[in-house]
Amino acid sequence: MKALNVSKKEYSKMAGDTSPASPIWKDFFMAFVFGGAICTLGQWLCNLYMSNFMLDKKTANTWVSITLIALSALLTALDWYGKIAKHAGAGTIVPITGFSNSITAPAIEFKSEGHVFGIGAKMFIMAGPVIVYGTIASMVYGLIVWLFKLY
Repeated sequence: MKALNVSKKEYSKMAGDTSPASPIWKDFFMAFVFGGAICTLGQWLCNLYMSNFMLDKKTANTWVSITLIALSALLTALDWYGKIAKHAGAGTIVPITGFSNSITAPAIEFKSEGHVFGIGAKMFIMAGPVIVYGTIASMVYGLIVWLFKLY
């Protein structure tokens, strides 16, 4: 098979010609609507927990996080989260729901390989780098804040 010799400019043109145009304004709108709906659900849950269960705001917010994580995991397990995300785009990447999905999806996909080498080893494929770099960034930022407080 003969190699194709093209310049970067020619390759960019070829890729641009074959790639479908993204409906950017529709994507923005759908992300806004679905992301807003998730946040509205979170606020509704918070109000529900505070009024019906007499929880203080901090405890209610903790239960909202738990509920959104569980709901995202359930929707992922039922294979609905991906279908919703197909239409919602970035709106489903509201941090807590998107993170729950990124851990649940590989765990479900690799469960046939067993608990240790399947679920345990593969569930952090996508979320692992976020955890590692998030932890490192928080340590660096904490160190910077601590240093500025010394002076």
